[in-house]
Amino acid sequence: MTYPIGADNPMRAQFSARAGYQGLHVGWQLQAGVGTITLRRPERKNPLSFDSYAELRDLFHGLRFATDVKVVVLAGAGGNFCSGGDVHEIIGPLTRMAMPELLAFTRMTGELVKCMRACPQPIVGAIDGVCAGAGAMLALACDLRYGTEAARTAFLFTRVGLAGADMGACALLPRVIGQGRASELLYTGRAMTAAEGLAWGFFNALHAPDALLSEAQAMARELAAGPSFAHGMTKTMLAQEWSMGIDQAIEAEAQAQAICMQTEDFRRAYEAFAAKRKPVFQGD
Repeated sequence: MTYPIGADNPMRAQFSARAGYQGLHVGWQLQAGVGTITLRRPERKNPLSFDSYAELRDLFHGLRFATDVKVVVLAGAGGNFCSGGDVHEIIGPLTRMAMPELLAFTRMTGELVKCMRACPQPIVGAIDGVCAGAGAMLALACDLRYGTEAARTAFLFTRVGLAGADMGACALLPRVIGQGRASELLYTGRAMTAAEGLAWGFFNALHAPDALLSEAQAMARELAAGPSFAHGMTKTMLAQEWSMGIDQAIEAEAQAQAICMQTEDFRRAYEAFAAKRKPVFQGD
């Protein structure tokens, strides 16, 4: 028996992407296949706490199994994205921890980025105002990033006496903006302006602050209307091919494309083309 993507498919029960989920500092809404995650501490520019790190890690991990979530939007409340780890709630306690506890913490923060990269849904970041430290890493881990003229993105780990190598920064940032530009930002901790971010490829586009979230969600809806299984395969290949030679990459893409050719969405696209109409993808 072949199960459709509908409600009777037993694979849907693995993760409940219910619209009413709310974490301590993390908001969640689901509408028409688009999940919106909102960092919700606007009075302090949405800093991360030990709890919100774990909430985000667990939410992105769960999204790997959410067949009804096609695309994710990540945003911050109150005109800022995220100011990074809370100085009093995280940095202070870290100075009093022993090495095993410190390593457990840095592994947890890295696991958040790994979960963002491993979930099959494209992640669209809506970046306004302050985007610093771990917040900059959340933005970097998104697949697409929209910003505003007010966005200031700073990988400021060296400003607090740490290496610029945090949560995968030395692997991810050079691939997005280039080795030399990444080196400058990671050594100095200075803020990258919105104009620089757009010119360097960090941002896909800039929008007015009052239009930012709606533009990010519009792109998310456009992607959600596409072949979601194939989008997940594209995201997987973009990540895996970093460590492949060209021959390996071509073979991996041959296998990935052959898998996608077995989907119903591939058949739907052909039939729609033959009938001179727009295809309606369903994700199977």
